[in-house]
Amino acid sequence: MWKPVNRLTLLNHKAVNRRIKLIWDFRGPTASEIARHHEKHLQQYIVAEDLPINITGYKDLSNAHSIAFMVVEENDMLRVRDALIPHRGEVYEELA
Repeated sequence: MWKPVNRLTLLNHKAVNRRIKLIWDFRGPTASEIARHHEKHLQQYIVAEDLPINITGYKDLSNAHSIAFMVVEENDMLRVRDALIPHRGEVYEELA
């Protein structure tokens, strides 16, 4: 079950327009292929729902663990979370 970002952290965070990274975990010998494929569906969802941010990706964490992710505005997070059921989420911070 996906657990929301810690609400206390959300309240204490100073950023006005925060972004949330929604993450799906895939495990096993085909995890990388599945994560890559899942990212395509995330991109399609962004277009279909006309979301303001178009940040998606996938990453191989090991030979048997990969993730797919998308970034959403905090005000869109609950709607997207309920529709797509990610495994986890975290506050997204862009590297400068």
